[in-house]
Amino acid sequence: MNRVAFPKSVARRCCRAIHHTTWKQCCETQLQSAGPVASLLKSRSVIRFRGPDTLKFLQGLLTNDVRKFGEPIGEKIENLPTPNVPAASPPPIYAALLTPQGRFLFDLFLYKPPTCDAKLDDSGTAPESHPHQPFDLFADVDTSVLDDLLQTFNKYRLRSKVEIDNVSDDFSCWQRYGAGLPEKSSRVEEPEAASVGWGAGVDPTAMSSSHGSDRGWQWFKDPRLLCLGFRGIFPSNITPPLIEADKETDEQNFLLWRIEKGVAEGSTEIPKGEAVPLEYNLAGLNAISFDKGCYVGQELIARTHHRGVIRKRIVPLRFVENDGKELLNKVIPGSEVTNSASGKKAGIVTTALGCRGLGLLRLEEAFKGSGALSIQGQADVKVVAIRPDWWPSEWLQDHPQHTAFA
Repeated sequence: MNRVAFPKSVARRCCRAIHHTTWKQCCETQLQSAGPVASLLKSRSVIRFRGPDTLKFLQGLLTNDVRKFGEPIGEKIENLPTPNVPAASPPPIYAALLTPQGRFLFDLFLYKPPTCDAKLDDSGTAPESHPHQPFDLFADVDTSVLDDLLQTFNKYRLRSKVEIDNVSDDFSCWQRYGAGLPEKSSRVEEPEAASVGWGAGVDPTAMSSSHGSDRGWQWFKDPRLLCLGFRGIFPSNITPPLIEADKETDEQNFLLWRIEKGVAEGSTEIPKGEAVPLEYNLAGLNAISFDKGCYVGQELIARTHHRGVIRKRIVPLRFVENDGKELLNKVIPGSEVTNSASGKKAGIVTTALGCRGLGLLRLEEAFKGSGALSIQGQADVKVVAIRPDWWPSEWLQDHPQHTAFA
């Protein structure tokens, strides 16, 4: 992705600077009517944790409860058996690593590949056997901080029996999203996959088209929100199943999709070493367990959560003229948002793409009235803050003046 260089005073505060002068796409994204599309997420790299202490090691570091990966799957997912495809797969987990002071460092999507005894052999009649198979967890992480992330995890590793490797040459991260994807299915895997071999019985042709022989890699519901679609890691030498040639699109479109949903991702959109996780809605995105016990930075998270009042949050933004016409490429990350009615600072733009953006805004200022927000020093650029549909009502119960704007 292209980036814009900012003064250090601004760069420390602002997130990924996606501000393209060549961005011509209408901000009312065509994804709403284009049907499911897929993007290769070049902004994400894949790493692997391997070893008998993997779960214990990560459990003491990350915000979410990774012990779920060690639990029996049972009958949680009902698949018809297909050789080399798991009868059941644990869903991925979204989690974060924090500083000891409770500030955000890195986010991770963790995946547990199927074990041999969860898959059938080539005959489709008996479990595979591999008595010395190591315990692996894979994760997709922000590429821009990959070296720092690996160094940080290795610092914590000490004598733990766990290896941490960069496997980005072998695996890639993909996202499938847009209109037309099922959102209410109880199954964690892509339901359409059953028609092309992922659980469709022993069908060599279908297995080939869906790459079902590649250790069972598959699409999963995004663990954050249903509206974000499906996510998965796949061998880099294949195109994942269900991706039509004319439906593969640039990663910027997924960024736009996330912006419209009010979801930041990665250590630059969620400023590394500075961001307060609850202000970036990580609790609402299923990244935090409040009953798992201790982990690095847990004290601040618990104290803030139990106090119950979050005064600033990441919200989706639209940039418009006085007449409501959308403005393209007029705002950059780091721009200050002010409330012209109260004269107070409302917050800061953290991510900008075309006429859309994300902003860390004070809730008592953000939703006071339509047309009240503008960019400091750019009076002709009005800012519309939007309450995402997925927000819990209690997030606004302490701010009765709040209204959602379309």
